[in-house]
Amino acid sequence: LLGFCSTAYYKDHTMNSEICNQLSAHVAEVKKIPLKALFEQDPHRFEKFSHQAAGLLLDCSKNHITDKTLTLLIRLAEAANLGSKIEQMFTGEKINTTENRAVLHTALRNRSGESVFVDGKDVMPEIRRVLDRIRLFSDQVRDGRWRGFTGKPVKDVVNIGIGGSNLGPAMVTEALKAYSAPDIDFHFVSNVDGTHITETLKRLSPETTLFIICSKTFTTLETMTNAATARLWFLEKGADEVDIKKHFVAVSTNTQEVEKFGIDAENMFEFWDWVGGRYSVWSAVGLSVVLSIGMDRFEAFLQGAYDMDHHFRQAPFDRNIPALLGLIGIWYNNFFGYETHAILPYDQYLNLLPSYLQQLDMESNGKQTTLNGERAAFSTGPIIWGQPGTDGQHAFYQLLHQGTKIVPADFIAAVHPLNPVGQHHRMLLANFFAQTEALMNGKDRVQVAEELPGGEPEALIRHRTFEGNRPTNSIMFNKLSPGSLGALIASVVVQKFPPVLPRVR
Repeated sequence: LLGFCSTAYYKDHTMNSEICNQLSAHVAEVKKIPLKALFEQDPHRFEKFSHQAAGLLLDCSKNHITDKTLTLLIRLAEAANLGSKIEQMFTGEKINTTENRAVLHTALRNRSGESVFVDGKDVMPEIRRVLDRIRLFSDQVRDGRWRGFTGKPVKDVVNIGIGGSNLGPAMVTEALKAYSAPDIDFHFVSNVDGTHITETLKRLSPETTLFIICSKTFTTLETMTNAATARLWFLEKGADEVDIKKHFVAVSTNTQEVEKFGIDAENMFEFWDWVGGRYSVWSAVGLSVVLSIGMDRFEAFLQGAYDMDHHFRQAPFDRNIPALLGLIGIWYNNFFGYETHAILPYDQYLNLLPSYLQQLDMESNGKQTTLNGERAAFSTGPIIWGQPGTDGQHAFYQLLHQGTKIVPADFIAAVHPLNPVGQHHRMLLANFFAQTEALMNGKDRVQVAEELPGGEPEALIRHRTFEGNRPTNSIMFNKLSPGSLGALIASVVVQKFPPVLPRVR
């Protein structure tokens, strides 16, 4: 979509040039109207700009958008053939043009029973075959039938990977910790700094530890360096070479290298070149997730994502949650010039979500070259960052409220807690709602003066005022569950940009 906003790209696309010019002019119109004035003008604004799908509620009413804004943004999406690009992704066309590959993380979570073809071959039977193998293996580990070289069951699982092979499973395992097997602990090693693997191994026993080595090629430098150290530690602690097959499994496509390492090929779980690393948690890369929550819950995770996929594929753009999030992001990044975007989950289980989103978004949109090989004359993506509330409130919200930079933000929360302790969740949600309201409304000089005893210097009053008019999205779901997490990732993360930007894998 951004390609159509580049003067270097729309030489022969006068209609797209016109839309971009109209959006650029429209920014000035929208900036004249404070966000709180938009609510005063339309008491039904929340209903108009809130949408539900797959168990999620998106409230985008606290944004600098009007009916005209959405009309223009949707025209831009239509001019970029977003609808056909969505279909191309879902149907296995090779939209990753730099590597001539399909982009089919959506097939991994396809629960419809329909076929998905790549190069004329239906990939769904292979996906189901690997899922069946994962179920069999995970059931054996979780119920204690899988035994180590001294006959003891697994007590610790160590996932060794990097990038999407680490951030994805680490984030999901942490997010769904409330559903995890109570007698198995999970660890994630990614950094080639020896401290990471050393500090992890200190707490483990080789008799009861299972290592998952995640590397598509089984040659990734950081991953294989850590794997070699884990292998050496295992052997130095009294195990033999033959015991490796009981304590090491692989997520890979390179059978030869896997067997060379000492892992039984029967314990290698495949995935495919049409799975991008940062989208791979839906594949066998999610093995640690399955070991944590069990296959039934993992399939619920897939189902939640599929439900959002179905919505994304079918819903009109003006009611389409992933499309709206992407278009609003482009609106701020390219037309307002806002360079960063904050992810603020009000749920401690989601503490790794900002990091996961950061990699997914910034690695997807990090290039400066368009699909046609020209240097991009537009911003290709925002800087993604964030931290869970309420910790973030005591770290950087001062800048969000009073700083000179405007930072659009996504606030994320569950209606009901997984741990109902006293008044904790009521306080958490009170902060969640109060922050978005304060970012929108601000507090002017008169309000501050009324709160002070009187006779305060003007400088002190200015220190306590904040202008508001800061945009936010609010995303809510009933309770954090495998299904709601799957829908959340599929809407906020995985599909926010790939079908919209023309050069993203």
